[in-house]
Amino acid sequence: MLETDEERAEYEFNEADGWVSTGDIAEKRAMLKQAALRILDDTARQQISISISEHDLARLKTKAAERGMPYESLIDTILHEYAKG
Repeated sequence: MLETDEERAEYEFNEADGWVSTGDIAEKRAMLKQAALRILDDTARQQISISISEHDLARLKTKAAERGMPYESLIDTILHEYAKG
């Protein structure tokens, strides 16, 4: 059933209740709600293209995953906060 050592280790980790809390869910929910409301408040949107280093994009994707959001939304939030000043 499990073909690799990695699969076996993951299975054993999951079965042993090895999950670790990532923090306060209420705080994350509030942050995501604020981000969603900001996105919904901006009705006029324009799509753009940018070039970004692979390293920076990978780091942004990691940070977005930690926050449970798409990386595009994280970039939009960062730009919005910067533009807002």
